[in-house]
Amino acid sequence: MTQITKFHGVFPPVPTIVNAQGELDKVGMATLLDHLIASKVNGVLLLGSGGEFCHMTNALRLETAEFCVRHINRRIPVLLGISSTSTQEVIEYGQHADRLEVDAVLVLNPYYARLTDEYIYHHFKTVANNIKSPVILYNFPALTGQDLSVDLITRLAQDHPNIIGIKDTVDNISHIREIINNVRPVRPDFVIFSGYDEYMMDTLILGGNGGIPATANFAPQLTCGIYRAWCEKEYETMFGLQRRLSALSTIYSLDSPFFGINQKGNSA
Repeated sequence: MTQITKFHGVFPPVPTIVNAQGELDKVGMATLLDHLIASKVNGVLLLGSGGEFCHMTNALRLETAEFCVRHINRRIPVLLGISSTSTQEVIEYGQHADRLEVDAVLVLNPYYARLTDEYIYHHFKTVANNIKSPVILYNFPALTGQDLSVDLITRLAQDHPNIIGIKDTVDNISHIREIINNVRPVRPDFVIFSGYDEYMMDTLILGGNGGIPATANFAPQLTCGIYRAWCEKEYETMFGLQRRLSALSTIYSLDSPFFGINQKGNSA
C-alpha cells in the first residue's frame, strides 16, 4: 500500500480523553482507540478539531500524540493534526510527527488574522518543505474564518508533491465537487475527504476518498457501513445507512461547538 492509497474510507476525528484535572486519561484513550480499530475504521485522525487541539497545552499535545501513536502501533493509518497560527510552530509539530513516523499530518490555514491566498500558499508550502510527513490540507472556514479557494487548493496540489490531499469541512457539497473537478485533472491521486458526516456518501459518488466524520467515534456501524456498502456496490444498503446517518447528524445542534458532542457520544 502506497502512502497515498492508505487514505480512503472512514477516519474518525478522535476525541482526546482527559481526567478531571485535564490530564491525559491513558486508559480511556486506549479503550477508545481499541474500540475504533475493532469497529474496522480505515484510520484515525488525532488532534483534529474533534480532538480539541486548540484547547491544549503544548505538553498535552505532544503527550497525546506520542501515547496514541505508540498504542495504535501501526494497526491502522494515523493522521495527526499539527495546526497552529504560527508557521514555525506547525513545522516543529510536524518534525515531531516525523519522529513518530505517522502516516500523514493535517494542517489548517493560519487563523485569527485574515490572510491573502499568497500568504496561505506560502504557509503550506513552507510547512511541506520542512517536514517529511505527507501533508493533508484542512479547510474549515466556519472555525478559521477563511475558506481555501479552489484555485489555491489546485495550485498547492500541482506545485508540491508532499501535499497529498484535503479534508474539506464546508457545509456545501458543491465545494467538494469543484475541488474534484479542478484538482483531479492535474493531480489524479489527490486525496479528498469530506469533513461533514452526511456528505461522505456524496463525496464518494463524486469521486472522493471518504470522510472524517465525528459520528464514526460513537456510531461507526453507520459510517463504516456506508463505505463498505459503496465498495461492495450494495447501493440500497448504502442509501439506508445514509438516511440513518443524516438523522443522527442533527445531534450536533445540541451543543456548540461540536466538541462536547464528540466527547459525550463516546461516554454514552
